[in-house]
Amino acid sequence: MAEVALLIMLGLAIKHFVADFLLQFNWMITAKGRFDKIGGYAHAGVHGVGSGLCFWLLGFPVVLVAGMAVGDFVIHYAVDFTKARASVNVERDRQIHLYWGMYGLDQLAHYLTYIGMAYVAIKLA
Repeated sequence: MAEVALLIMLGLAIKHFVADFLLQFNWMITAKGRFDKIGGYAHAGVHGVGSGLCFWLLGFPVVLVAGMAVGDFVIHYAVDFTKARASVNVERDRQIHLYWGMYGLDQLAHYLTYIGMAYVAIKLA
């Protein structure tokens, strides 16, 4: 069981790096915090698909895979939307401590989501 939890977290950490740092483009970043722009949805979609792929590769049932994908999409979008709205007036160069604190809180929220996903997957499997 511990090995499965570790593999889930490893897969989600790698997915997070790829989705947040390699596959996130300026049109996605600038659309966060806007319900009327597709970029935030596309970014959250990359995360959802990636999470689903992680659980699928680990052999979890298709229903659980779909639930994790949809759940990650919804939660990721909500976290990013909230951070974008809360930091709209934060200047990265002038309020560097606040900027990086908010960035760190955003990343913590994503990783706490992954811990929750791993817990749920192991409990349901």
